[in-house]
Amino acid sequence: MALTDGRSVRMPRPERRRQLLEAAQEVFVARGYHAAAMDDIAERAGVSKPVLYQHFPSKLDLYLALLDVHGDNLVNTVRSAMAGTTENKERVHRAMQAYFDFVDAQGEAFRLVFESDLRNDPAVAERMLRVERGCSSAIADTIMADTGATRERAELLAVGLTGAAEIAARYWLSSKRAVPKEEAVELLATLSWRGISRFPLQHGDDTRDSEGR
Repeated sequence: MALTDGRSVRMPRPERRRQLLEAAQEVFVARGYHAAAMDDIAERAGVSKPVLYQHFPSKLDLYLALLDVHGDNLVNTVRSAMAGTTENKERVHRAMQAYFDFVDAQGEAFRLVFESDLRNDPAVAERMLRVERGCSSAIADTIMADTGATRERAELLAVGLTGAAEIAARYWLSSKRAVPKEEAVELLATLSWRGISRFPLQHGDDTRDSEGR
């Protein structure tokens, strides 16, 4: 927001940072990363370029900050899904739900952040790897606790689950949500549960649900 004399309203630094990130995301979505200019982002935010550069020295810094925000949100959502119940079938469902909710909420911004040709940039690749590891680690910890599987095996299973969730959710978004979201989540959760439920629990209990599935 700008005053009538062209000076930007003074904001607390965290609030200003959020405002600049929101403006950057809007410009990136509308024009694409390469076509977007810092001038465009400053104008959208209603600030001068010096103010923008005080917070983000470059366009890439803005993009990386957006990755951090969206990536942390996804990891926290998956961790919450795992911690929100002790029933394993429900955990699988919530893990799938987390990915579908994430891509559904982000829409075009999700494609910009997670399907950009900037993934070959080392800094971007490092952040993407951190997000992938954060999500799979949350699920691997649960698998280890419940089944007694080794870290290596639990991580492999977790990567398989998160990979299926991400790819399916991205396909669902690109297909213009042809299948209702709740049905899509249930389909993926059922598919995944059919596999993961075959692993015995740590104390020898059956992993199947109350209906024997």
